Amino acid sequence: MTEIVLHLCLLLALPPLLVGIITRTKSWFAGRKGPPLWQSYLDLWKLLHKGAVYSRTTTWLFRAGPIVTLAAALAAGLLTPLGAATAPLGFSGDVILFAYLLGLGRFFTMAAALDTGSSFEGMGASREAAFSALAEPALFLVLAIVCVPAGTASFAEAWASPWQTWGPAHPALPAAAVALFGVLLAENSRIPVDDPTTHLELTMIHEVMVLDHGGPDLAFVLYASALKLFLFASLLVHMVLPVPPAGGALGTLVFVAGAVAVAVAVGIVESVTARIRLLRVPQFLVGASVIAALGLAVLLYRGTP
Repeated sequence: MTEIVLHLCLLLALPPLLVGIITRTKSWFAGRKGPPLWQSYLDLWKLLHKGAVYSRTTTWLFRAGPIVTLAAALAAGLLTPLGAATAPLGFSGDVILFAYLLGLGRFFTMAAALDTGSSFEGMGASREAAFSALAEPALFLVLAIVCVPAGTASFAEAWASPWQTWGPAHPALPAAAVALFGVLLAENSRIPVDDPTTHLELTMIHEVMVLDHGGPDLAFVLYASALKLFLFASLLVHMVLPVPPAGGALGTLVFVAGAVAVAVAVGIVESVTARIRLLRVPQFLVGASVIAALGLAVLLYRGTP
């Protein structure tokens, strides 16, 4: 019971902090003080106390989009181990459900954008669909690298596997980590794929789909986006750091430190790189898939230890 409560606390409280850490890291590189780390919490609180405005041309899809997106992200979070190797709703095959819960949230975000009837938001939905179709193979290849040595499709069994360590026993893990970091940047609309702070219509991908949302609906969208970043960071932490399978205080400390390190790494990447041209984004995602495929090929060639 204690592990479940701790899991829920990490899942609900930590995601906005990662967004704040990324922003502060970018501010530090730019020589500015930047907003406080808890600014994301304040923004969410402010939006929750505002009212929402709905166009008469929209249907129930527009209102359901933010709710379903947030619910899907929370459900995926209950399948993903955080400070321990187990999760409250983990089961054999939860790896597949995790990926498609995120896909469900993405689908309703695009459906809500299309429901507005705006060609501007339809353009963003089209880009999101195209780029997510290229990012999904890379994600599944990474998950295969993680799960094949353990002979399972469960996060808990994969993370508890004795072969889940870097080095000669599992040489594909570095390739998987690099590919997963690329997917993290793409799926969360971060530089060099997208800029979450831009409002240039020729370059926007994710932000353009949520321009008509406001109040609590926008709060749900922003919180779901932070959750998605947090979930990808949690996968990367378990892949890179030796999080104790039993969890406890040490496991929680290692996990939180790893999640903070991932947020700092994202902030550094966004500070030292420029956004790539929109036509180069497919090459970026295909490159992540190629790296993951090479890692999986090496793993299968060497055989499971």
